[in-house]
Formats: sequence, C-alpha cells, structure tokens
Amino acid sequence: MLVIEVTNAREVVRKRVGRLGERLLGTVVDAEAQVERALLQELETAFREFGIQARIYSVEGMQMIGRSHLELPVTVRDQRTVD
Repeated sequence: MLVIEVTNAREVVRKRVGRLGERLLGTVVDAEAQVERALLQELETAFREFGIQARIYSVEGMQMIGRSHLELPVTVRDQRTVD
C-alpha cells in the first residue's frame, strides 16, 4: 500500500493561478482536494498504461505523525477503481 501526503498543495495552486487567484479560490476551493483530484487523474492514466489494477482513494482527515504513525479517522472524498 502506498500513502502519498501532498505537503505543498497551496504552493501548487499558487503556481497555477497566481497569488490573486489563490486568494479568490482559497475561499471557495480546497487546495489540497484540487491537487489530489489532479493526482488521481494522473495516477489513473499511468496505471492504465502499465496494466495496473488498483483502488485509489482521496481521503480527508488522515495525517502522518512522524515516520511510524498514521492518524485516523478517514473520510473518503473520492475513489477510483482502475481495471
């Protein structure tokens, strides 16, 4: 199982839409969720190309604590099944 924690979602959004756009979008759009949606799409495409079957989840509320603990609860924001 892989866990990918995006640690610079706001910076990624800022690079895409600029500082003013980030401020405007920040009140409406969750930067982390937006970046995760883009990553889900890229992973899905890559997995299909390699013939990998997987379930990819975008979850809310999970947080890494150091290198050895994962804090829960988990709320699933999105899910893809790649066949």
